[in-house]
Amino acid sequence: PILADKKLNTAVSYTFIAILAAVHALGYYLFIVPNDFAPAGINGIATMIQKKCGFSIAYMSLLVNVPLCVFSYFTTDKEFAVKTLVFSVVYSAVYWLLQEFGNKNLQYNAENNKILAVILAGTVGGVVYGFTFKLNSSTGGTDIISKFVSKKKPELNFFYVTFALNAVVAVVSVFVYADGGKYSYEPACLCLLYCFMSSFIGNAFIKGGKAAYKFLIITSHAEEIDKEIVEKLKHSATKIVGTGVYSNLEKDVIICVINKHQIVEFQTILKKYDDTFAFVETVNETIGNFKRIK
Repeated sequence: PILADKKLNTAVSYTFIAILAAVHALGYYLFIVPNDFAPAGINGIATMIQKKCGFSIAYMSLLVNVPLCVFSYFTTDKEFAVKTLVFSVVYSAVYWLLQEFGNKNLQYNAENNKILAVILAGTVGGVVYGFTFKLNSSTGGTDIISKFVSKKKPELNFFYVTFALNAVVAVVSVFVYADGGKYSYEPACLCLLYCFMSSFIGNAFIKGGKAAYKFLIITSHAEEIDKEIVEKLKHSATKIVGTGVYSNLEKDVIICVINKHQIVEFQTILKKYDDTFAFVETVNETIGNFKRIK
């Protein structure tokens, strides 16, 4: 039964990756290509090559991502490489089908006001980025390189490499999308806006919907506070003993993770007790038996 469940989970995972790839291709076809701007990374370069040379994004994606996935298979993470390869193949196939047989009337041509198109494309891209990352996959291109660099040189910040590549895409797009020799900064601005939208939404999905707050409380009233945490907030807590460096006195230290909407209620509880010090931290995601009570 365990093996069967594992196979089922694997099948579901790959199916979801294929769906995400199809959605990503649809986003490019509907919002990016008809509005003459290049998104971020390798796909941005592929979009500009298609604009200038007519060489399809579908073919360019395969030419770049297949070798990168093979490289990743032998150097980083086999599962990551295979899932990214599946994403890249499905993305290229779906985009090619849309390019050859799609209804162009469905494309959103914003003409003079392209910000809405960028917002829509960035939203789709961000959702896809976030989900693929959580499934130990990627959309290919610089994500594969980032995976390799992170493994070999974890102290390096790949953000700067990604930023430099996106900056090059933004600058080059000014010339690629020039109209009759007349240059415009609009494509560069649209590229940067797309980067911001997709990164912001992608990070939100990566963090997940289980964001919470962690309170660390140093107090002489641990029993009373513990009781209120259990009765009013319906949570438990962890209690340890700490020693003050200056006073050399022992006090109880309570660690408790609560839901976002309970922070005011928790603060109200703490204000009742003197000789109590606390600070709060944001928790991006909770793992395990953490239930939303209210």
